[in-house]
Amino acid sequence: MPIDPKLRAHIDSLPAAPPLEQITPDLLRARACQMLATLSFPDLPQVPTQNAQLPGPASSIPVRIYQPNTQGPAPVIVHLHGGGWVVGSLDTHDPFCRYLCALTNAIIVSVDYRLAPEHKFPAAVEDAEAATRWVLEHADELGGDPRRVFVSGDSAGGNLAASVAQLLRKNAALRGQILLFPITDAAPENYPSYQDNATGYGLERAQMLWYLDQYLPGAHQRYDTRVAAIRAEDISGLPPALVMTSEYDVLRDEGIRYAARLRQAGIDVSHIHYSEMHHNFPVWPLTVAEFPQSYQARQKIADWVRQITK
Repeated sequence: MPIDPKLRAHIDSLPAAPPLEQITPDLLRARACQMLATLSFPDLPQVPTQNAQLPGPASSIPVRIYQPNTQGPAPVIVHLHGGGWVVGSLDTHDPFCRYLCALTNAIIVSVDYRLAPEHKFPAAVEDAEAATRWVLEHADELGGDPRRVFVSGDSAGGNLAASVAQLLRKNAALRGQILLFPITDAAPENYPSYQDNATGYGLERAQMLWYLDQYLPGAHQRYDTRVAAIRAEDISGLPPALVMTSEYDVLRDEGIRYAARLRQAGIDVSHIHYSEMHHNFPVWPLTVAEFPQSYQARQKIADWVRQITK
């Protein structure tokens, strides 16, 4: 199907990004903050939040905890933000986490893991794993149910969530993994979607290559399963997965292929594909939050969490 006309008009209205050779991490981070400052969210849920610090492998890990208005132990979702491992923060994903908290009636623990290029791989995945382990061990202290802990992530955060699920599968009991438009490989040449959607749809092929260069110390890390979850030889025993993909996304094909690999390994998989939308549309940037598809996608996440936690 063709891209949604309203989405096409929205993408075309955005200011042109600076040439790739002029991009710096600080510039991208500033642009993200500027974009967020221009937005309004009249339906944004007002849920209680608390900032905290969790122990990490190199330093403390900042987190923001969102509490639902529910009685009794609640599910807990550890969310890892997107942004190519370079951009993103507790603030850029604050609106999405508020929606997620209200819709799922789950405690959300949003993780501010170390960013590249200041902190190269494996810093981000080490922080993500440490934060998820802490939540599993201390869920009851948050008012959560330790038997209903999920790991979640969008884009690069989806990459981290898939990696954490693999790292923890033999000695921790995650209830599920939520992989939203995830990076599951680091070999763009293997996926036609990198050609089909190379330019003009938000996240572009050249940008993804730049992000990989910022994140990885060397080319050989592209084959590390903590970067490329799809390359793991054995993915049996993983928790149930929700995988969300969209047609106009350079990451489309690797997300679809990872969902198929999970299913082939006997994992309970719910794969939701949007044929008219682009990368990460329900999450960030949130200028498309008023689109019906954005609300519907967030609602589908909540429906899946409720189904898995029955």
